[in-house]
Parts: sequence; C-alpha cells; structure tokens
Amino acid sequence: MDRNREVIGPDGLIDLLGDWSSGDGPLYRRLTEAFGRAVRSGDLRAGDRLPSERRLADALSLSRATVVAAFDALRGSGLVETRRGSGTRVSAAAAGRRVPVDGRVRGGRATAVVQRLITRPPDLISLGRAAEGGGPDLGRALLDLVREDLPGLLRDAGYHPAGLPALREAVAAHHTRHGLPTVPEQVVVTTGATQAVALSAQLYLGRGSTALVESPGWPGCLDVFRAAGARLVGVPVDSDGVRIDRLATALAVQRPALLYLMPTYHNPTGVLMSAGRRRRVAELAAEHGVPVLEDSAHEAALAPGEVPPPIAAHSARGTVLTVGSLTKAVWGGLRIGWIRAPRDVVARLARLKALGDLGSPLLDQALAARLLPALPALAPERARLRREQLATMTRLLGDRLPQWSWQEPRGGSALWIRLPPGTDARVYAQVALRHGAEVIPGDAMDPTGAHDDHIRLPCAFPAQTSAELVDRLSAAWSARSRSGAANG
Repeated sequence: MDRNREVIGPDGLIDLLGDWSSGDGPLYRRLTEAFGRAVRSGDLRAGDRLPSERRLADALSLSRATVVAAFDALRGSGLVETRRGSGTRVSAAAAGRRVPVDGRVRGGRATAVVQRLITRPPDLISLGRAAEGGGPDLGRALLDLVREDLPGLLRDAGYHPAGLPALREAVAAHHTRHGLPTVPEQVVVTTGATQAVALSAQLYLGRGSTALVESPGWPGCLDVFRAAGARLVGVPVDSDGVRIDRLATALAVQRPALLYLMPTYHNPTGVLMSAGRRRRVAELAAEHGVPVLEDSAHEAALAPGEVPPPIAAHSARGTVLTVGSLTKAVWGGLRIGWIRAPRDVVARLARLKALGDLGSPLLDQALAARLLPALPALAPERARLRREQLATMTRLLGDRLPQWSWQEPRGGSALWIRLPPGTDARVYAQVALRHGAEVIPGDAMDPTGAHDDHIRLPCAFPAQTSAELVDRLSAAWSARSRSGAANG
C-alpha cells in the first residue's frame, strides 16, 4: 500500500460518493454501498486515506454513529482498514477491482443529475429539470402533421445529417426575424441543445485545451467540455451578463480554444445580456481569434419585450455558433435543437453528426418545422404561465423559508437562491434528498467556491407540486439545523 497518498478531504469525498443518500434502507447501509461503488470504479484507490468519522459526519450532516456503522461495515468487507496513528485507508485488497467505465465524467458535477434521469427514484421531486409538459398546440400540430405530411415523409429515405430541409429553412427564417440574417446552409439540426454543445466541443476542444465559461453555469454543459478534456476557466456574471472587464483579461491571459456563453436568460441566474455587452463580446472574441458558442436554448421570457439580437449579429470578423432549441419553448420531449454558424463550420459539424447518428429523427424534425413559425403567437401565453408559476413559488418560499433570498429573474424557469451565510449547499442538498427533493447545489455550477451557498430552484411545476416541494425543502431545512443525531 502506498502510504504517501494524500488524505481525501470531506469535500472531495462528497464528490466521489455522489448521489448516495437516496434509495431505501438505513443511511449507514446506503453510505457503505456508496463507498463500495467508489472503490470498484477506481475513484477511491488502495492507500487513499479517508477523513475521520467525526469530520465526515459533520460534512454529510449525519450522526457520528451512522458514519461509525458504515466504516465498521467497510472494514468487515475488507475494503478499508484502520490502524492506530494512520487513520482509515482503502485497503490493498481493494486494488484491482476496477469495473468498466460507467459514463461518469472525472471531475464532473452533473453525474448525480444524469443518474437520477436514468434511475428515477419513486416520489422524488427533481430540481434538476426546468421543463414544462407539452400543451394542446403541440397535439394539434402533431395531428396536422400526420394528416398532411406523413405520406410524403414516409417516402423519404430519412437520412439528413445536416437536418430536414424544411426545418433548416424554418430555423433560418426564425433567426432572420430576430435580427440575424441566415440561410438554410448555415444551419445544422441536432438532437437537442445538449448534442449541439457536444458537437461544438468535439470540433474545437481537446485534451489540454481551455474553455472560458460563465460562472456560475449549467453543470450538464460544463461536463461536456470536461469530457472533451478541456480545462474550464470561469468568468463572473452580473445583472447585464458576463463581465466584460474579466472576460477581456481571461481572453488575453488564458488563450482559450472556445468561449461558451448563455446570453439569453442565463442558466441558472435568469440574466439577459444587454445589447451593448453582446456587441463587445463579439468584438473581443474576434480580436483574440476565439470562436464563441452562444447557447440560446433558454429563450423563455417572463415578460413581453424584445430580446437583443444574438451575439452572432454583431460578429463581422469572428466565428460565432448560435445554439437554439424547442425544449423550453415547446416541450422537453421534442428533442430538437440546432446550430447556426458559418457555412464551413456547419459542413464540419454535419460530418461529425453523421458519424454519431446519421441525422436526428425525421418525424420530430417535421413537427418542429411546423411549430417554429408559430412560436411568436405562443409566447404570450407561455410567459403568462411562467409568471404564475414564479409567483406561486416565491409566495410559498416567502411563507415557509423566509431566510432564503433571490433576485427576480428576467427569464427562464428557475430561481437562483442564496441560502443564509455559512450554509454549505452541498450538505443541504444531501439532507433534502433524504426528504424527497433533488436540489442542485451551487458548487455544481461554479467549482471556484464563489456560490457554495446557492441552489437552483426551478418553478415549472403545477401549484400542488410546488406546495409539496416547498414542504419537503422546509422539512429538510429544519432537519439540517437540528443535531446530527436527529438525522442519523
């Protein structure tokens, strides 16, 4: 055993254990199983020294007795050993038990969110998603598609790596209406915005490259860049979007391969980047020769008003890729997104997409082509519903959790909540999970530590679900503030 291996602190161990506290059975058994998974996956290796029982109990908001019981079970299985003066370490017998890759991203923050999308524990209210169900307009469009377009679609071979021509035309018209002149050859259709981000990362990033990202940001997208081998450098956001002074410095010092931004209703803060900042971002990126990936998949306004033209509309010299999606505007189950970019970039992206799936589902694309021109007519009703959901959630939080604070978002479907000073949102998230609520803590969206006291709280729930959610969050908040014995 390598006695020179460094001790793993509680914070690092929490990341390795992942989503351990949901499920059935006593807490000590769930914790024991999580340690076992970390050892078998190779995240914990022979010789790794674990935190003391007391430190780990404090970090996980558990009683010391629960952690002691878990360590006893681990010693009994031979996975760890404890020696006086040396502490508890992963045993040499645990070496060589590595299992095949399980899809997790090393250093990633979205693993637990993705895992719960797969396993879907019963009765869990997830705050990892901020998407609404499909409305009657979607059903009508689907029926019209079947009646009018299906025969022709069935005669099509179905292989369109760059996208169904009718949808590429609709996307081009959509961007042209919003101040970004576009032709169909500048559009590649993707299976959702996540694939759009992944293809862009594949095109520009590689092991050892640097990506500039907003801080905070959405962990699912950040993990896409980590999976590509990139090093992430965060740039702060204020009420007008990414801070230009910090961005200018980062571009000059870091020499990044890609700049990734969410200018329209940034996730998780709901900030709308001003037109002036969009223009300055385009100028700076062109000056430094850095391609910009602007993710506009969250174009979900809370109030009527014009959104400034995309960053790409201000870029005469640089390269800007603009991502769009129908997930937030129409339905999460309609996995259709796109990238608008220069023609040569679109050609490369289409080749990469062809290698992956030969093209997105044809019927979904045809449905999207029908819906996209109707978005302006649907927007007012969608905005009204979001305002109602936001008002319901803020009223419930004000009544039950008055210690929490937030800024009113400009758009999107979530609140960026600040917990009282000194609160570790990761610890609270573990307690909330034991009360049936999945909370995304701030450190998942900003690994620098600047938002460790924040959580993201979607509002896109029916009123009854919102009330039940806040009940669970309130119960978890009370449990967190009680003694560890009450939780163990």
